[in-house]
Amino acid sequence: MAPSARVNPGAEVRVERLTKTYGDVAAVDDVSVTMAGGSFFTLLGPSGSGKTTTLMMIAGFTHPSRGEIFVDGAPVGGLAPQKRDLGVVFQSYALFPHLTVAENITFPLRVRGTPAAEIRRRVGEILELVRLVGYDGRLPRQLSGGEQQRVALARALVFHPRVLLMDEPLGALDRKLRTHMQIELKQLQRQLDVTVIYVTHDQEEALSMSAAVAVMRRGRIEQVGRPAELYESPRSRFVAEFLGESNAFEAVVVEALASGACVVRTPDGLALRGVAVEPPRAGQAVDCTVRPEKLVIGGTASGDLNHAKGVVEDSTYGGDVTRHRVRLEGGGALHVKVLNQLGAPVRASGDRVMLAWSAADTRVFARDLGRA
Repeated sequence: MAPSARVNPGAEVRVERLTKTYGDVAAVDDVSVTMAGGSFFTLLGPSGSGKTTTLMMIAGFTHPSRGEIFVDGAPVGGLAPQKRDLGVVFQSYALFPHLTVAENITFPLRVRGTPAAEIRRRVGEILELVRLVGYDGRLPRQLSGGEQQRVALARALVFHPRVLLMDEPLGALDRKLRTHMQIELKQLQRQLDVTVIYVTHDQEEALSMSAAVAVMRRGRIEQVGRPAELYESPRSRFVAEFLGESNAFEAVVVEALASGACVVRTPDGLALRGVAVEPPRAGQAVDCTVRPEKLVIGGTASGDLNHAKGVVEDSTYGGDVTRHRVRLEGGGALHVKVLNQLGAPVRASGDRVMLAWSAADTRVFARDLGRA
């Protein structure tokens, strides 16, 4: 990419107590978060969690009920969308069907009164950047889904914004193309040093692309952190279950130990050691989770490990992994994910097995009464 096409360093975006209400319903409820300049920051959550509404308020398309939005420390809440100098890419791409690729890309430059010579130079550079050289005369209907996505991206970047907002931009693509575009977007973000604020409900997409993720639920941020931090150290049962797979079960704290460690007992009588997010107390009702890949089949009983005996009820081959459902003695079941590798023992329905896993992988949370 030519140096002249490089954008300025990505801007920091900060929202403080951002709220959007519709009647008595809070679509976004008192959200405060800082998105570092030049980072790939994702708003992740299920439908109705408030992630798109948050993005639209940052973009200026939705007016907050209260709260502030800052770009590099400057308030932008009172500015019209076109005055915020932010690039936006929607899931639908929103290309003008009657305009060519080049005309679609030049639109934001013409609105800004960019000289014709500068427009030609920038369009040429951005077409090269998104690998669409020679496509400038085509109409959107003559392009594949991936090519249309690249045009939308080129249009959002051609005026050199310091922040790029993306709302489920890969949702319309098939799985293979979606994975390919994830890699391309991540590389492009690093190359341009632009701040990307990305909205998705796809957990794998969020984990693989982001420097930081905010998990949203019911209009609030449940947890913010690096992908590995959220996956390995979730601070709520919701985050543990929404990010990846988890075995989840209810229990009662039997004994509170040092540094958040505790012993819990399930309704089926299984005693387990775990690590509590908040200091536990004996008798407290809690939710617990352990990820399927943390469980080892064939482990031996040890004071340093949790262990449970059971019978394999079902096995499902998944290519790289095999998933087992193990019915435990005394009731209850755990799902186990085993990597398919040379020498790994084959398990079949009816096999009696011993499961073992680290106490540190058993996350213990105060009972979440509002999971639904």
